[in-house]
Amino acid sequence: MVLAQLPRFHLSIFAKSHFSLASSHFINPNPPVKLARTLFSLPPRSNLATVEPTPASSDLEDAPVEISLDRLFIPPETDISGEDPSRLAARILKGSNIVLSRYARDAQVVQADYVKSSVRTEDCPADGLPEFALVGRSNVGKSSLLNSLVKRKRLALTSKKPGKTQCINHFRINDNWYLVDLPGYGYATAPHELKKDWNKFTKDYFLNRSTLVSVFLLVDASIPPKQIDLDYASWLGQNQVPMTMVFTKCDKRKKKKNGGKRPEENIKEFQDLIQGFFETTPPWIMTSSVTNQGRDEILLHMAQLRNYWLKH
Repeated sequence: MVLAQLPRFHLSIFAKSHFSLASSHFINPNPPVKLARTLFSLPPRSNLATVEPTPASSDLEDAPVEISLDRLFIPPETDISGEDPSRLAARILKGSNIVLSRYARDAQVVQADYVKSSVRTEDCPADGLPEFALVGRSNVGKSSLLNSLVKRKRLALTSKKPGKTQCINHFRINDNWYLVDLPGYGYATAPHELKKDWNKFTKDYFLNRSTLVSVFLLVDASIPPKQIDLDYASWLGQNQVPMTMVFTKCDKRKKKKNGGKRPEENIKEFQDLIQGFFETTPPWIMTSSVTNQGRDEILLHMAQLRNYWLKH
């Protein structure tokens, strides 16, 4: 399915906000930007108080790879025209296609509290704070990632049995924004009617929650792309729901003799398959809840989206 018209999805990435992006951000008249291959390696510790990430350390064994400008995510009010390629490369979050903007500040998590669970959008907190929703297949590691983001082992319920999240669960961060844990899709061991209800109230939340800044769609990077994840991504795009792709389990390396591919290869294949769904490439980040890869990068990305949303 190719989506010809997506007027809100990336030309208006924030729900209930209005702005325009220069079309040149998504056209590629310039040569590709060369980045060190360390873009796909475990990132060094980031300083969340700074706007720009620590530049990638040099490695003689790392050959350069190319990311063309039309594959970068350029936040609103961010101008990269005429910028030196090496300086631009230093502004791209490690293991992602996301350019940092001046809104990437106040990203630290100093407090995280469970607030409530809801089964209807209208029952969710009504304080108007911005929120980010995490969703993915039931065994993608969603709760583990949430716990990693807030540095708490049991803030979200984790289990070896998929499908434990059965409500819209709100966690208030720093008393001024929310992380939202949504029911997983796919392999949850629950009655069929209950699964249908999950799909209904989750989609209603996506379409009608005015304080939703972005959906973070989690995809397992240790395995080849699955159709159910591709379908979910295309549904979000078709319905113009702002989305960031979070590739999980990037620490895992499958044995090639068993047909396994590196996470980088699975991520590239997934991106190639969804390219036809969107007019521009969605933002994406590589993560691991085991090594905490991508933790700081997600928080910086959330911060710049949130701060822009609050301003507008």
